[in-house]
Amino acid sequence: MQTGIDLLDRFIAHAMDIVMFPFDSQQRIFALYLACSVVIAFGIYLLSRRRGAQTEGGFLRFLFPKHVWQHPSAWLDLRYFFFHRIFGHFFILGLGAWFTVLPYKYITGTDQVVAKALENVTPPLSELGQSLGFMVVAVIVADLIGYVAHYLQHKSVFLWQFHKVHHSAEVMHPVSNYREHPVDNLFYITLNGFGYGAILGLATLVYGFTPSLPTLLGVPAMHLLFNVAGYNLRHSHIWLKWPGKLSMIFPSPAHHHVHHSCHPDHIDRNFAFMLPIWDVIFGTYHMPEDNRDVKFGIGKEDKGEFTSCARLYWVPCRDAYRVVRRRLRRKNGQAQAAAPQTPNVPAE
Repeated sequence: MQTGIDLLDRFIAHAMDIVMFPFDSQQRIFALYLACSVVIAFGIYLLSRRRGAQTEGGFLRFLFPKHVWQHPSAWLDLRYFFFHRIFGHFFILGLGAWFTVLPYKYITGTDQVVAKALENVTPPLSELGQSLGFMVVAVIVADLIGYVAHYLQHKSVFLWQFHKVHHSAEVMHPVSNYREHPVDNLFYITLNGFGYGAILGLATLVYGFTPSLPTLLGVPAMHLLFNVAGYNLRHSHIWLKWPGKLSMIFPSPAHHHVHHSCHPDHIDRNFAFMLPIWDVIFGTYHMPEDNRDVKFGIGKEDKGEFTSCARLYWVPCRDAYRVVRRRLRRKNGQAQAAAPQTPNVPAE
């Protein structure tokens, strides 16, 4: 009985944490990050007006256009945000930490990641330099792992059945970022957590202590800078790309808009999360001059089935089962075709 009460208490606390996302600096939709995106959007609005571009009324209409906020996909995102975050994430919340501890323990022999990271065993100035070095390496390696995971989510027919939930949004706003299937979350958490744990373990061997990332306002510095630089515009209708070669180095909302587009030229492009240079290196980078061909959604794959929270959960499971079933049938058919045929011997 007590176990059930404790579980209920943890669930209620978890649900309250979801409600408080706009006041939590660890979350993408933290009020400060949203406010920074609004300021950037206002600059884009003024620039558009100066260039004579057509806008839907004033700034508020530009920020909240009818074609986005009257679309059923936008409101499904809002419903799914609470449904998935409150229920789905309650059951997978600890897996990221577990997969981080696993390689760290294998490399260092201890699973006390947090305790080791908090130990102050070096002078502050020395620790700052080492922490900055660790941050640069961690961001580069973690982003490469994220690129590989994202690439596999698109290229594996099985994994795509779950990842396409995120791409099924036909219009985008900041909460669309959370339209993700739990199996998709599990796959990404597994690879990312395992990779980060390995980075921490190797850094511990090199430094002799477990470094912590430099923080600002209580969050990792790179995390804060990335979010205040307009992260929430990545999932929005507002197009912003950096000029020239800068778009190949620094992430822009346009980089991710192209990734979400179902135009033939945009499919399976721009997998990188923070460093577009991975797309440049591996030949998946694409950046058009404007967004005239950008159309969000999964195009021909959209059969009009993603219409409710429940369908966002079970339709990918059904489709993934069909993928496995087809492969097993094909494999069995090939095995039967390759098997030696017994000749028909006429009976005497």
